[in-house]
Amino acid sequence: MSRRPGEESSYAPQRDDLLLRLRKIEGQVKGIHRMIEEDKYCVDILIQIAAARAALKKVGTMIFEAHVRGCVRTAIVNQEDGEIINELIDVLNRFIN
Repeated sequence: MSRRPGEESSYAPQRDDLLLRLRKIEGQVKGIHRMIEEDKYCVDILIQIAAARAALKKVGTMIFEAHVRGCVRTAIVNQEDGEIINELIDVLNRFIN
C-alpha cells in the first residue's frame, strides 16, 4: 500500500523535528568517523554508536507512530484493513529486527 498522489505523508506535521533529529544523527556519525580516524578508545566509540542507534530508533518510532495514527487509521476507515494490517506486520518485523 502506498500514498495516493498529492496526499501528504502522515509524518508531515513532524517533518522539521524529524529533519533536525536526522541532522544531529548525521553529526554523531561523523563524530564516530572522526573518533576512529583519531584512534580513540573503543569504549568511547561504542558509547557514541549506542547513542546514534538510540537516536535513529527514536526517529523510526516517531514515523511508525505517525503511520499508524494516519495511514493505518485511514485504511481501516476505508475498509482496506486486510492489506494495511499485513503491511503493518511486515514493517514492524523489519523495524524491530
